[in-house]
Amino acid sequence: MPQDTVSSKSSQERSAVRMQALVALGANIPSRFGPPEETLLAALQRMEEAPLHIECASRLFATPCFPKGAGPDYVNAAAAVSGMTDAHAVLKALNAVEKEFGRRRDTRWGLRTLDLDLIAFGDSVLPNLDTYQKWRELSPEIQRLRAPKDLVLPHPRLQDRAFVLVPLLEIAPDWKHPVTGLTVAQMHDSLPEEEKASVKPLRTVR
Repeated sequence: MPQDTVSSKSSQERSAVRMQALVALGANIPSRFGPPEETLLAALQRMEEAPLHIECASRLFATPCFPKGAGPDYVNAAAAVSGMTDAHAVLKALNAVEKEFGRRRDTRWGLRTLDLDLIAFGDSVLPNLDTYQKWRELSPEIQRLRAPKDLVLPHPRLQDRAFVLVPLLEIAPDWKHPVTGLTVAQMHDSLPEEEKASVKPLRTVR
């Protein structure tokens, strides 16, 4: 997998890719694979063996910890993944990779050796529109205390998070939210400039 670049594929080739799943990657504490930058690169490699075929991946980005003050700053990235026909199977594979990298779920929105979030699966709305709307409308304070029992897609806070949308903009600018109809590019452009500027590209260490 190429480093320091979005992908070996051209923009035209990337736009032709049928992106089944969009995955956000993040880490802010070391894993057995090394610091967060090394962890994310190793996680991308491991995802290929899951098996999840990575169509393209963004650069790595340095991102302020969310929520603010909760711990060290993050390294984030995004990947477009294919190879599975069921969103729950993708989630299971991602969770298995997280576990290999020492992920623990003691605290919601806590420190992470590796966080692999399934952000979207094609144009699926799961488990249904009503449940999606319920979680979309919950305040961040309540979401910090509660986690949905079912897989909710697209991710209810996708449109609010620069650390997700900035990397996604590199690999899937034209993906359209199945509920709002907004593209990744449009959601990104609607974020405050200060939030977008806080997500800074990194060069990989290899």
